[in-house]
Amino acid sequence: MDISNLYLLVKSMSFCRSIYSKYRNSYFLDYSSINILNPFMKTNTQVAELLVSYSAHIMSEQKISNSRESYSLITNHWNLDTMEMLEEVKILLLNKANKVLGIYDLSKGGISSSIIDIKIVLSIALKTLASGIIIVHNHPSGNLSPSKADIDITEKLKSACKIMDIMLLDHLIISKEDYFSFADDGLL
Repeated sequence: MDISNLYLLVKSMSFCRSIYSKYRNSYFLDYSSINILNPFMKTNTQVAELLVSYSAHIMSEQKISNSRESYSLITNHWNLDTMEMLEEVKILLLNKANKVLGIYDLSKGGISSSIIDIKIVLSIALKTLASGIIIVHNHPSGNLSPSKADIDITEKLKSACKIMDIMLLDHLIISKEDYFSFADDGLL
């Protein structure tokens, strides 16, 4: 019996270990360590172990019921001195009752743009067990009209959130004086 036949024998049997002797040499095969793509090569089973955790240090009783409340809350957590200097993106994370779980600083960009990485947004929402999110970013120019890029990323994020059963409740574009709400304007 050669080694290729042995692989088929081990694979077809319901138990995980088999002892095979050939030419006075003993080979001990552990079925769990056989690489399916290359059955003659043992796999390296050491991988990084990830720790995923979220701990709410402050339990918020703040409930969000409209875009004005979102704007008021988020501007209290924004550095107003840099609002007209560089674009930033934050995520407002909410539970099923629309109580605030927390605010996450997603990214800081330049004068005219900042990155909204959908994978990171969803990973933060999943990690915090958020049922709903509100994306907020500023326009340093003060122009509150959404750009084509703003509209496109909102649509992509809405689709991704739907798959994960997370509600994209709103996307706010803010300035020091006012805000634009995608939800209020029917763009969500």
